[in-house]
Amino acid sequence: MRVRFLGTGTSAGIPALGCFCPVCTSEDPRDKRLRTSACLRFSDPQGNPRTILLDCGPDFRQQALRAGLDRLDAILLTHNHVDHTWGLDEVRRFNVTMGQPIDVYASTHTRDFLHRVYAHILDRAHNINDSFVADLIVHTIEAGVALDLFGLRITPIPLLHGRLEILGYRIEADDPTLSSGLLPMAYCTDVSALPPEAWPHLQGLQTLVLDALRRRHHPTHLTLDQAVALALRIDASRTFFVHMSHDLGHAETDASLPEGIALAYDGLELEG
Repeated sequence: MRVRFLGTGTSAGIPALGCFCPVCTSEDPRDKRLRTSACLRFSDPQGNPRTILLDCGPDFRQQALRAGLDRLDAILLTHNHVDHTWGLDEVRRFNVTMGQPIDVYASTHTRDFLHRVYAHILDRAHNINDSFVADLIVHTIEAGVALDLFGLRITPIPLLHGRLEILGYRIEADDPTLSSGLLPMAYCTDVSALPPEAWPHLQGLQTLVLDALRRRHHPTHLTLDQAVALALRIDASRTFFVHMSHDLGHAETDASLPEGIALAYDGLELEG
């Protein structure tokens, strides 16, 4: 069981265009952040290799090449924003290599967005020319209603991204052969607040992935201090922060965090 952080940056990415701040000009590779996304790679109970993608932003092609991804079995979307969905055109290559469609799981709000933006994929019969587009099957999911994927039990977690209701995911082994030191894991990016309904899904975690944008207040994201306070309250065995802006240099920020809490970085891979 491996979890790889494909990207850990905010919507602008780091370095940000036109910016020459210390983080954007840093030579530390951990300060180079593509848009936030992650993938889970494992073998299912029948021994088949599986890859589940968490969000699919505009850097996905570059991320997939870096990670050496050779298949994509499912995509879990947290919400509809550009930095989390605008890589879906790129997954068409995996339709070719695998010879099958890819399942996408999304809330009603995100599903409707996909049908508007990706009409050339999801309503391809109306395309003027038949062309090479992704083959996706979109499934509507609801917070609190678990789904079983390849021996994993995945429960959407209700989260707030400002006033927008989005999803995080609790991932745990449904089949005992998939027991891992990484699981249960909760993936919660782009968070500004946790509704009461979220807390039952955040208990007993081995791994927590949590939004931590910057030190200053932001209306739709946790600050670093807010993220630390939530992480300490949730008390997972290990917590990794993602979706960082160029306000947070990796080395300095990481050194300031409590034990068991760390900044993730692009390419970081957890095994268990």
